[in-house]
Amino acid sequence: MRWGLHPRGPGAAALAAARNLWVPPRLRCRPGWQGTTGRLLVRSVTGASNQLQSSNNGRYRDTVLLPQTSFPMKLLGQQQPDTELEIQQKCGFSELYSWQRERKAKTEFCLHDGPPYANGDPHVGHALNKVITEITSRQRGRQRERGGSGLPDPETMTQAESRGFNPLSHPGAPFEIFLNSFNRERECTSRGEQQAEGEAGSLLSVDLETGTCAHPLTPHKDSPLLPANHVTMTKGTGLVHTAPAHGMEDYSVASQHNLPTDCLVDEDGVFTDVAGPELQNKSVLEEGTDVVIKMLQASKHLLKEEKLVHSYPYDWRTKKPVVIRASKQWFVNITDIKATAKELLKKVKFIPGSALNAMVETMDRRPYWCISRQRVWGVPIPVFHHKTKDEFLINSQTTEHIIKLVEQHGSDVWWTLPPEQLLPEEVLSQVGGPDALEYAPGQDILDIWFDSGTSWSCVLPGTDQRADLYLEGKDQLGGWFQSSLLTSVAARKKAPFKTVVVHGFTLGEKGEKMSKSLGNVIDPDVVINGGQDPNKEPPYGADVLRWWVAESNVFTEVTISPSVLNAARDDISKLRNTLRFLLGNIAGFNPETDSVPVNDMYVIDQYMLHLLQDLANKITDAYKQYDFGKVVRLLRAFYTRELSSFYFSIIKDRLYCENADDPKRRSCQTALAETLDVVVRSVAPILPHLAEEVFQHIPYAKEPKSVFRTGWIRTSSIWKKPGLEEAIESTCAMRDSFLGSIPGKNAAEYKVTLVIEPGLLFEIIEMLQAEETSSTSQLNELMMASQTTLLSQEPRSTTTDVIERKGTFLINLEGGDIREESSYKVIVTPTTKEKCPRCWKYTAESPDALCPRCSEVVSGKSWTS
Repeated sequence: MRWGLHPRGPGAAALAAARNLWVPPRLRCRPGWQGTTGRLLVRSVTGASNQLQSSNNGRYRDTVLLPQTSFPMKLLGQQQPDTELEIQQKCGFSELYSWQRERKAKTEFCLHDGPPYANGDPHVGHALNKVITEITSRQRGRQRERGGSGLPDPETMTQAESRGFNPLSHPGAPFEIFLNSFNRERECTSRGEQQAEGEAGSLLSVDLETGTCAHPLTPHKDSPLLPANHVTMTKGTGLVHTAPAHGMEDYSVASQHNLPTDCLVDEDGVFTDVAGPELQNKSVLEEGTDVVIKMLQASKHLLKEEKLVHSYPYDWRTKKPVVIRASKQWFVNITDIKATAKELLKKVKFIPGSALNAMVETMDRRPYWCISRQRVWGVPIPVFHHKTKDEFLINSQTTEHIIKLVEQHGSDVWWTLPPEQLLPEEVLSQVGGPDALEYAPGQDILDIWFDSGTSWSCVLPGTDQRADLYLEGKDQLGGWFQSSLLTSVAARKKAPFKTVVVHGFTLGEKGEKMSKSLGNVIDPDVVINGGQDPNKEPPYGADVLRWWVAESNVFTEVTISPSVLNAARDDISKLRNTLRFLLGNIAGFNPETDSVPVNDMYVIDQYMLHLLQDLANKITDAYKQYDFGKVVRLLRAFYTRELSSFYFSIIKDRLYCENADDPKRRSCQTALAETLDVVVRSVAPILPHLAEEVFQHIPYAKEPKSVFRTGWIRTSSIWKKPGLEEAIESTCAMRDSFLGSIPGKNAAEYKVTLVIEPGLLFEIIEMLQAEETSSTSQLNELMMASQTTLLSQEPRSTTTDVIERKGTFLINLEGGDIREESSYKVIVTPTTKEKCPRCWKYTAESPDALCPRCSEVVSGKSWTS
């Protein structure tokens, strides 16, 4: 049976075509009714009354099928994080990844997680990154597997020390590839790993280029006058002092002109003995400055002493000035690698696309890669230094020996074992033996980006394998992304990733940078669990934090504040109420036995399935593009407009007042059950706790009761019926005219007559109502009136209190191949019927009497509350 689809008008060809609106799409052999898919303009029921929520008052209360569910409407205060923790434990969140791997899917999805934060507690910027990673892994994980993660936190190096040395434990690993490229050179580095711009000035004129200057403190020492591009006309005198060992530009100029790069400052920032007895052991930035001034005064070379405020490099953590100095480091020459790397990047998908150019630009500015660091923790560079000569020892024999020691005892052996035990016997005998060893272990450690940049060799077992995704912040374009690319290209001439997603940083409410020193860093734990004062720092729960991340444009800078978090909480509350309505109205429904075939469902219910399939396709595609903001926008528009404001308002009478197993009600419940399933699965990667909480309350859900263990969104191709759009949109257009004619009034107190000129529009609308006048047809349900009359010509007479509205609607089918504009008139008059005490519709003959529909339902059935 098809509800009300009994044609009674002329035009056999039009009717035959119109029937295609309600049946599954077929291969077209002639023009049919599969309309354009470009217009999904669902209108909300503005101005219509919605009184059934109160219809349970009175003697018919127990005959009305109101929603029934234990799913709470709200989670207040601490209830939110407490419930989330309970859900995590009940649904086995910590076991999901291992469960996914045990499934042994045919195709694995490898998300190679980036290096973790280096020290301290995680802040909201870390939360941003990990939430994006988590959303991706949860969505992809239900289709394919997730790959491994990055290196351990350096602070836990002792617990995971052997893993940090993994790049050395594989024959042919990137470390050995780079071994031949090592060059021992000088580099201008700084305390605190800072680099600074040189002083500014103006270009020297050609006349000065061959001149020299006498040193004010060292007799018979001349300094040449040299041109340099970093000296400009816009600042200073045009003459700048150059110290080759104490600035990047100075060092570059010195290298170009073969000047010596003597460094007179040690690692503690004090003058060495080479600077002379007057300056030795004096701090450069403190008493050393005073001594230099006194020396200039004594030699009568001080023209003027004055304090100036100028730009100077400072350490961003300690907020103290930095001393730039040259030191010996290990370098990798990447010049030959860059050309291959840039060519391979053309085959990598970057999101956003602009990140590709940014990464290439940072790589172009990097001729060498300094891979050594001087810190107290990390993976040692296994190089031995001669005790008296400027020579070093490292080869395949020494490296293989260190690898075996690390595999057995961990990387601490470099610091704990006697030096003679760190060398293989055959090498030890050649360098003085254990008692007269000529070499000592070096104290340099590997740059952490070299360490983490080679992690692909452990995560990707095959030589040809690439990770499906690398995901990190934009600062990693010159960090982990680049180090991973360079090491992979050097070792196997292949990029380690197929897709790179680059996100921005988190900022304060006013767009200011977050900094520990400024005290404006937001602790994600406080966001989730609340602070000491719940009124000022309420517990939002993890889902609110995740929704904030998902709805933000994470590819730029992302702001966070209490107002932003409150807005996210409000969004979730609205979604929660929508899900509660869906749960409450599928009580007593079993999809296996109670579902109505699609072609037998009400037209409005079929239309919702049509919208659901379109929504599911768009959401799946948005997840694949890592556009979680689009996912949120699609979901929010669907549950606020299409569901809450439109569909729910129309179907409440059918849900509450029909018999429990009436096919009309089952048709609606079939659509609601499918809607619940699609919405819950769509939102699950972003709001996993809410999704699992809902899943626990689905009355017919089977084990395992977990949205993450039961697959991704499932829809059916027979849901797709584009022609339904013309039926619903045209009816909504006429309903808008009706509601617009009675602003602020209850639509149920009026009867409406639709006069449509003969043609396609009439034939479509006619299939929603078999009778000329009806209070129970699909057309009247959509109009939400007391009754609806459908005519092809104007009535002979009307009353004096009539309201009329005219309009036109363009039928647009087959992508524009079938177009027909039809005019219509909406005639509105007050109803003469009385309000039914059960359904509150104005369809009863007297004030105390039930309407015919309710009378039949109540008298013919037994009811339970």
